[in-house]
Amino acid sequence: MPLPTEGKIWMNGQLVEWQDATVHICSHVIHYGSSVFEGIRCYDTAKGPAVLQLRAHMKRLFDSAKIYRSDIPYSLDESCEAVLETIRANDLRSCYIRPVVYRGYGELGVNPFTCPVDFSIVCLNWGRYLGKEAIEQGIDVRIASWARPAPNTLPSLAKAGGNYLNSQLVKMEAIKEGYVEGIVLTTEGYLSEGSGENLFVIRDNILYTTPGSASILPGITRKMVLGLAKELGIEVVEANLPRELLYIADEAFFTGTAAEVSPIRSVDKISIGSGSRGPITHAIQQRFFDILESGDDGGRGWLTFVYPDDAPAETAVSADGADNHLAE
Repeated sequence: MPLPTEGKIWMNGQLVEWQDATVHICSHVIHYGSSVFEGIRCYDTAKGPAVLQLRAHMKRLFDSAKIYRSDIPYSLDESCEAVLETIRANDLRSCYIRPVVYRGYGELGVNPFTCPVDFSIVCLNWGRYLGKEAIEQGIDVRIASWARPAPNTLPSLAKAGGNYLNSQLVKMEAIKEGYVEGIVLTTEGYLSEGSGENLFVIRDNILYTTPGSASILPGITRKMVLGLAKELGIEVVEANLPRELLYIADEAFFTGTAAEVSPIRSVDKISIGSGSRGPITHAIQQRFFDILESGDDGGRGWLTFVYPDDAPAETAVSADGADNHLAE
């Protein structure tokens, strides 16, 4: 998606002009991939613009930074408010939000401790990540020739920039072969996830998903979907899943902040179920988007309204983390 040429970006506590939001070529992050980041969405709900799972995303950002020993020089509360401030400064009602923490300009060398920890927040308009048609019609994917890094090589719990070199290989391979996305296996040959999405498979009315031990990023949308599925009375199983389960599945879909809930219609040119969005996927999608369109999360604490006057009293409390049981 083309980037804008104007607007405000939050950098280390200050709002700066879009074109002035730059880093030095010798910054540690450019040479060694030393960044952690988040992808967050703000939706234009019927009750006003609201950020989905703001605190949960920012908490994961802090966790990722901690794994890489990067001390963020702001509190969690201050960082959440900075996101809202950036949305307001750009006068956006819906947007994609990219907070990124990275090692800046200090010394050149693998050791990051001599380089400062910088923090920026970008907000921009962004449509459907996997295309407008994906939500209803589904997408065609392939099993990647690349595997996810083995445990104890790179930390999959961290949403780190360097991890996405692997994802780029998966994505480029899929696109060059005529697919929209790729599905990665673990080093043991079990299903892991997409290049930037978590994976769900449905067979005989049971919803299967890959576990944290399968080198996945523990997705926030993934956790929301698990909660919605249980509310809908759908049996959920987290387990190591063989590749061939996809070929005989009744339904399959991806989840993610960017991908939302996107059906998979074929894998390796083998149709999944009827080759179109299935009923369980549709039911989960409908419950998910109903919340985002109405602005009523039923007290789940999923929505943080950009303008406090828009927020119901109970939502305003839970958005600060008092009742965010599905988003931890």
